[in-house]
Amino acid sequence: MRPAHLAVTLTAHGSRDPRAARATEALTRAVAARQPAWEVRASYLDHAGPRPREVLASFAEAGHRRAVLVPLLLTAAYHGRVDVPGEITAARAQFPGLAVTQADVLGPVDGRVPELLLDGLTTRLGAAGGLDGLPSRLGAAGVTSRSGVAAGLDAVVLAAAGTRNASARATVEQAAAALSARLGLPCRVAYASAAPPLSGDVVRDLRAEGHERIGLASYFLAPGLLWDAAVASARAAGAGVVAEPLTDVPAVAELVSARVHAARVAPVTVLAA
Repeated sequence: MRPAHLAVTLTAHGSRDPRAARATEALTRAVAARQPAWEVRASYLDHAGPRPREVLASFAEAGHRRAVLVPLLLTAAYHGRVDVPGEITAARAQFPGLAVTQADVLGPVDGRVPELLLDGLTTRLGAAGGLDGLPSRLGAAGVTSRSGVAAGLDAVVLAAAGTRNASARATVEQAAAALSARLGLPCRVAYASAAPPLSGDVVRDLRAEGHERIGLASYFLAPGLLWDAAVASARAAGAGVVAEPLTDVPAVAELVSARVHAARVAPVTVLAA
């Protein structure tokens, strides 16, 4: 049988928490449903399997000549800069006839915050009851309107997993600034680990400034222990609305597709057999 037009693996960090793998598989199914001409499979850098190089090997053995690896990451920290390229290098060495391209992470790149990422965040806030009239407009892809209006909220905390990498944290700040502009509300960043402040500390700071109705936007692709910690901290400090992780929200599936399309036109080196 002739292989699908393009092979794609969505590569998540991996977690001991089974909810994380379920979220990754749900997003993989959503992308596959959106792109029936692609073969789309999940892979994991740690804890769960299969590893990216194993999925890429299966693509090569099935006769694929081109593959795209999409890091299911919201920042280009250590995993995106080191682990993912290492997996691609190993696969290229083992299967030199397979051209493998790494797509961009799903968060901001070169200072540009994807509108589809903001769509996903506002969709989740709307589902949690934090936005008025959402969805006010649904396109063919099922994404939300570009203009969310906050209802019942007067501030938002954008809670992320956390990283020690300053440039990666800067992209989270960019996302928060863009979400603030989208909602017309103050939006502050918090982290569950690796860097301050914690979400509860940010909620308390906002309350001290006079904000009473504070929501938590989850800058997470999947639930897990760090997301649980961010939620618990925010709720204990008085956050009234908590959005779920992005998971398989339609805007994120569309964003993954857009990252794949962009990677397909990028130059790629194929090692001689």
